[in-house]
Amino acid sequence: MKFLTAAEMREVDRLTTERYAVPSLQLMENAGGRVVEFLAARFPDLPRRRIVVLCGRGNNGGDGFVVARRLRDCDANATVILVDDPEAVRGDAAVNLKRWRDMGGELRVARLAAEWEVAKGILPRADLVVDAMLGTGLRGPAEGMYRRAIEDLNRRGSISIVVAVDIPSGLSSDTGVISGEAVSADFTVTFTAPKFGQVMFPASERVGLLVVRSIGSPRQLIEEVGKGTLRWLEPGEFASLRLRRKPNSNKGNFGHALIVAGSRGKSGAAVLTAWAALRVGVGLVTVATPDVVQPVVAIPVPEVMTEPMLSTDAGTISMRSLEYGHFADLRKGKSAMGLGPGLSTHQETQSFIRSVVEDSALPIILDADGLNAFSGRSDTFKRRQASTLTLTPHPGEMARLIGGIIEDVQTRRLEVAQRAAADWDAFVVLKGHQTVVAAPDGRAWINSTGNPGMATGGTGDVLTGMLAGLAAQFGAQHWEVALGFGVYLHGLAGDIAAAELGEAPLMATDLIRAIPRAYAQVVSEIGSE
Repeated sequence: MKFLTAAEMREVDRLTTERYAVPSLQLMENAGGRVVEFLAARFPDLPRRRIVVLCGRGNNGGDGFVVARRLRDCDANATVILVDDPEAVRGDAAVNLKRWRDMGGELRVARLAAEWEVAKGILPRADLVVDAMLGTGLRGPAEGMYRRAIEDLNRRGSISIVVAVDIPSGLSSDTGVISGEAVSADFTVTFTAPKFGQVMFPASERVGLLVVRSIGSPRQLIEEVGKGTLRWLEPGEFASLRLRRKPNSNKGNFGHALIVAGSRGKSGAAVLTAWAALRVGVGLVTVATPDVVQPVVAIPVPEVMTEPMLSTDAGTISMRSLEYGHFADLRKGKSAMGLGPGLSTHQETQSFIRSVVEDSALPIILDADGLNAFSGRSDTFKRRQASTLTLTPHPGEMARLIGGIIEDVQTRRLEVAQRAAADWDAFVVLKGHQTVVAAPDGRAWINSTGNPGMATGGTGDVLTGMLAGLAAQFGAQHWEVALGFGVYLHGLAGDIAAAELGEAPLMATDLIRAIPRAYAQVVSEIGSE
């Protein structure tokens, strides 16, 4: 789905009421309900938690009053602090403030500094704080009591968890600039569509995990009203892919992926990449790997075919593998190539990689040591034969490719990925938190799945295999959709594995084993739309 500005979001809400007869009060009720649903799913012990809801006088505060009221449906209780004058609360927010009061909900009012000093005394005892003070309509920095409340909330330390409603208070929804104080949230539940400011640095560091929930606006309104080219990867983006198979299918219908990976000491990279390609449903996989490690690579995944390549003394692929048309013959009949995992930075192997990229007409997923071969040489990407090239750098690899530093890449992730994609006439998958997928024509997607547990060896190899397998299945005509699906599915499999095993213990093989469940979940969600 598209990202929206604050003005576009207001227009979507207006049209939802005007065209589809969904009252604004119902949209507010739905918003508060979606937050409570998230809290109940994320925190199974919700009834035992000490919960504080910080509310403002606007619609964001109105959402907060609904959250407090709906928490009682989960046998949980909250204390509400209104950081403003109750008489200043208007419209739908006033209706929900009255509903909270009428049901006997606890309300502490902090209009003045002295009142806030008393009210905030509950914060150190809270282990869950819902921030519903300032929403997407904020213009300029937070001021007065709001600023003070934000400052005190950010001093909470690591004891309490903060969940922001729609957007952390103090942030602009249209830019990544922080003009004053802004809440540092652990989670943000936003509504209908993501907002630009939620993924732009430095504001993105205050958002925490971003979750998008529908509150009743039809998807077509988002597409109609949104004018930008930035999109959020979610199941609806992949509806054009045929993920359910016809009864008369055979393996020849689903492509043949060529994986060029591995070296002495890094045979596991080849295994992970090939295994992941199979798990996303590609018909056939052949792994080209140095002859000294070929027997090792062939054993773990018996469904994979292997092709031994002549090796250097160091146990890496030699340039001699290109002689007599050996590698050219190997490419015949293949649908896409995953190139790079575990190949090493051996000088001769790096020359092999550059030759393959320059001469091959196959669509290529280039990763790891495949990217290292072009450090300081990225201007040569345009001289390739392949019409479709996808690069999957992590921030360090991207910095080497563009001759920059990691910090600059991380603070300008979207801009860096888009510029590189345009300069190289290639798709760029800039990995990390909220992975960016950038197309050569300026379009871009931000991924919504994944977790810190995936920051471990081998998960990048898994992504390369998944992308190669999907590219081989769906072909150039569905390239960008297949890329987005692979990135989303990779993160979702990581989330499923982490939910079962925890983030810290997560391994790349756990992620691969979770791919079938992730795949089934996406198919189910697309089918329900």
